[in-house]
Amino acid sequence: MSERTNALGAYLRARRELVTPEQAGIPNIGVRRAPGLRREEVAMLAGISADYYLRLERGRDRNPSVQVLEAIARVLHLDDDHFAHLLTLVSESGRKRRRRPRKETVPPGALKLLDSLVQPAFIEGRYFDILASNSLARALDPRLATGGNQLRDMFLEPDQQRLYPQWENVTECFVANLRQSVGNDIEDPRFAELVGELSLASPRFRRLWARHEVRGQRGTPIRLDHPQIGGLTLNRERLSVGGAEDLKLVVHHPDPGSDDADKLALLASVGLPVQTQDGKDAAAPIHEANGAASE
Repeated sequence: MSERTNALGAYLRARRELVTPEQAGIPNIGVRRAPGLRREEVAMLAGISADYYLRLERGRDRNPSVQVLEAIARVLHLDDDHFAHLLTLVSESGRKRRRRPRKETVPPGALKLLDSLVQPAFIEGRYFDILASNSLARALDPRLATGGNQLRDMFLEPDQQRLYPQWENVTECFVANLRQSVGNDIEDPRFAELVGELSLASPRFRRLWARHEVRGQRGTPIRLDHPQIGGLTLNRERLSVGGAEDLKLVVHHPDPGSDDADKLALLASVGLPVQTQDGKDAAAPIHEANGAASE
């Protein structure tokens, strides 16, 4: 039974394999054929029968009580984000009906706001597609042009990996954010296409995806090694776009008065070449409207 047909079992198994006997507070006895805890050990520590836990992992029982899930979460060391994800895998009310793919459209008001910002900013979709960006965002990172996908670029493009010195941490966050965003809506064709492509092309993506890490999107500092202005750290904030489900306005901003603020101002003032929406290079001033994205 695959992850697509038994999401609960796949999640429990992946998280069980990440907990060592020492972390669980039990003796490490005998030869272990697989990493992490054995099924019977999870059942014992959670206070449920081994047969019942086996049924959960094999997809034979998909309606455990909240009390059982809380006990299992305690044994598997699940934090709030991971426990919330666990609930989506068993909740009938949380299950999303299969739907035809819908086009993600940025509201006109959000495009006007994007064009007015003096910080690097862009609007991303549910699967980290770039739906619109301003000039300074593209000067900071040329791959933030409309039509790109951050996940694909981050895992498959070497120049993108060089731009982010903390690439390993960044990729961990992206994959955990994707898990949180998707929940149990794994039948979405766009999701299946993207995960399938990255799983085939990137060993690192395969390893991270198999861990079933879940993390909500939160503001965080991010380090970049820009080829023209050197290293700088910017605060990355994701804001919901009103009236557009799953869309986020992402803004990078420096600490006021910092060297990073000076470098960003330099990038904005000198008109460094940026990638336009048609793929050509142009020395665009920072306040220039993102015409292609606004059409």
